[in-house]
Amino acid sequence: MTSERRSFASKTIAGNPLATQNTPPPSVTLPYFAASFLGLIAFGIELWRASSQAVADPTSDPTVAAAHLAMLATLSMGIIGALHQFTPVVTGRKLKSILIARLTFITWLLGSWLLPIGFASGNETFVIAGGVFTGISVVLLTFNLWNSLSVRGKGAPVIGLRLALAGLIATGCFGLVYVGDRSGNWFTLSGHTVLAHAIIGIFAWLGLAYISVSGRLWPMFFLAHLPKKNNAGLISVTVTPAGVILLSAGLLLSVHLVAFFGAVLAGAGLAFHLRSQELHLRNRKRKIDLYLIQVVTASFWLGIGTVLAVFSELKIDSNYRLSTGLAAASIACFTGWVLVAYVAHVHKVIPFILWSTYRNHRITKNSTGGQLLFADFYSQIFAVVVFILINMGLIAIVLGFSTRTPQLLALSGLLFAIAGISLLGNFTIKPLQIYRDSKLQPVL
Repeated sequence: MTSERRSFASKTIAGNPLATQNTPPPSVTLPYFAASFLGLIAFGIELWRASSQAVADPTSDPTVAAAHLAMLATLSMGIIGALHQFTPVVTGRKLKSILIARLTFITWLLGSWLLPIGFASGNETFVIAGGVFTGISVVLLTFNLWNSLSVRGKGAPVIGLRLALAGLIATGCFGLVYVGDRSGNWFTLSGHTVLAHAIIGIFAWLGLAYISVSGRLWPMFFLAHLPKKNNAGLISVTVTPAGVILLSAGLLLSVHLVAFFGAVLAGAGLAFHLRSQELHLRNRKRKIDLYLIQVVTASFWLGIGTVLAVFSELKIDSNYRLSTGLAAASIACFTGWVLVAYVAHVHKVIPFILWSTYRNHRITKNSTGGQLLFADFYSQIFAVVVFILINMGLIAIVLGFSTRTPQLLALSGLLFAIAGISLLGNFTIKPLQIYRDSKLQPVL
C-alpha cells in the first residue's frame, strides 16, 4: 500500500470511504436528503394539480411552480447536500464552516419552497422572498466550498465541481430575470429564454455535478479500475459546460448557428460522460444489481431527451404546438436523467453515512442480530418500487406533454408523490428499527 493510500485509509471513519475526518457530521448532510424527498412529494402534488394548465401552456405559472419544486426543492437540495459530504472527501479539505453549512440548508429550504408557492399562488412577495433566500444560499455555499475546491491536482472531479458551482451561480443570476420581469414587466420572457434557463440549470449545474461526482463514485460502487490514460471524464466536465454556454447564448440571442454549435459541443461532452460510464461498466467486478440498472436507465433518459429535443426543433416551423410539447417532454427526460441517477446514489450514500454514525455509537448489529451492513438501512423491495414508480412517472410525463394529455400528467404527479413518500419512509423506518433493537442488545 502506498503512503498516499495509507494516509487516506487512516482518515476514513470505520473504514467508510465516504466519511473521513474532513466530512461534516451527519446532522449537516442528512437533512438535505430528507428535504429533497419532501420536495419530490410536493413536486408530484403540484404537477397533479397543474396538469391541465401544463398541457395548455408548459410555461404557465403552475407549471413553473412544479418545475421549481423538481429543480430546487428536490434535485438541487439533494445535490447540495451531497456536495457538503463529497467535496471534503475528494479534496481532503474541510468545509469552511459547519454553521454556514446549516445556514445554507435553512436558506435554500426557504427559497426553494417560497419560489414555487409564489408562482402557484401568484403572490409576488413570496417570489421575491424566495429569490432572495436562494441567492443568499448560493453565496453561502460558494464561500463554504471554495476553500476546498481551490485545491490543485485533484483531477476531473474537482474541476467539474468548480464549474458546476459556477453553473449554479449562473442559474441563480438567471433566476433574477423572472423576478425582474414579474415585478416590473421590463422585458418579454420568450419560450427560448425559459428554455435557456432550464438548460443551464440542468446541464451546467445539476448534470455537471452528477458527472463530476460519478467519476469518483463509480469506481467504488462498481469496483471498477480503469486504464490510467482514460481522459473521458476530464473531457466531459470541460466540454459539456462550454457547449451549454454557447447553446444558452444562442437561444437567448436567437442566433441559431451559435445554438447549433453549442448543442453539438454539449452533446459531445455528454457522449464522453457515457463513454466513461461504459468503461466503468466494462471493467466492473460487481454483478448486475439495482444500482447498475438505475445508472444505465438514467442514461437512457438522457438519450430519449436528446431525440425529443431534435424532433422539437424540426417541428418548430410546421407544428409549433407539437414542438413545444416535445420540448417540454425533452426537458422532463433530461430532468429524469438526473433524478434517476440521484435516487440510485442516495441508496448508496445515505447507508454509508448512517453506517459510520451507528458504528461510532457502538451499534454493530442489525435487527436480526447479524453484522450491521449498509444494506440494512433500507428495504431493497422498496428501492425497486421507487425505481419503478419514478420511471413510470417519467414515461407518463413525457407522453403527457407530447400528446397534450392532462390525465397522463396527473398520473405522473401521483407516481412521483408516492415515490417521494416511499423514499422518505424507506430511509426512516429501517434505521429507527435498528436503533430501537440496539437498545435490547448487549453493548460490545
